[in-house]
Amino acid sequence: MSRYPAPELKDLPEDIRAKVLEVQNKAGFVPNVFLALARRPAEWRAFFAYHDALMLKEDSGLSKGDREMIVTTTSAANNCLYCVVAHGAILRIYEKKPLVADQVAVNYRKADITPRQRAMLDFAMKVCLQSDQVAEPDFAALHAHGFDDEDIWDIAAITAFFGLSNRMASFSGMMPNPEFYLMGRLPKAK
Repeated sequence: MSRYPAPELKDLPEDIRAKVLEVQNKAGFVPNVFLALARRPAEWRAFFAYHDALMLKEDSGLSKGDREMIVTTTSAANNCLYCVVAHGAILRIYEKKPLVADQVAVNYRKADITPRQRAMLDFAMKVCLQSDQVAEPDFAALHAHGFDDEDIWDIAAITAFFGLSNRMASFSGMMPNPEFYLMGRLPKAK
């Protein structure tokens, strides 16, 4: 799973174990990132607190699908296998489009997404690869698609946070769970 051994679930502090079990009950498995980062409980708590503040935010102009699209696209630019596969799976589910994650990971400019999403990803990629060059015209382009300044902050913050996540997953050798590869590719059996 990783270059660094993950702790056993039974050995985790109670608050972390409870969150991991909650995710396991919802997903049917424990995503490797939850155990890999749990080797340092204080960092785990800080990481997931910021993750949740960004990704579970209710009052935003970004949908859950938009957020996962940002993660998948910028994680591909950072060559992060774990995040592309894991967040690509979540993206497929939220957008109800089985091809979208592969498309945005390879070339979002050719993906089956809206012009608004393309503008969002243009900005996210600039923050990802050339943050020192972000300027007023970048904000104006997003405003033209209905994003406000708080939405723009969210796009940049998600991009920046997952830059950290991508680097942690890559250097540590974190691998995606096999379950992620098939999620959202076929309609659920009824």
